[in-house]
Amino acid sequence: MAKVRYSQLAKQDLEQVGDYIMDILKNPIAALNTVNRIQDAVDKLKNSPKIGAPLSARYENVNNYRFLVCGSYLVCFIAYKLMKYVDRILHGKRDYLKILFGGLPEEEIS
Repeated sequence: MAKVRYSQLAKQDLEQVGDYIMDILKNPIAALNTVNRIQDAVDKLKNSPKIGAPLSARYENVNNYRFLVCGSYLVCFIAYKLMKYVDRILHGKRDYLKILFGGLPEEEIS
């Protein structure tokens, strides 16, 4: 069983997801359900070593990075042998490559 660790940014991301849905969209039940759904998806990382799609399937030079799609959100994590490190939790419409890597050269994303 792998351990799961959250980066400080991932913790902040998760809190911001809940706050946005609760405070801006005014839907506390959806906020709780969304945060719980994301946490449940992350919990699956413990028992499923190959879960999540590798970013390297679409882009070069992003070894060990994987992501889980959880509704409108992406759980971006680094897969180590005995640990999964949740780096960020981002809305799928955001420019996640730029956020994660500061952007990649154009030839690597075409």
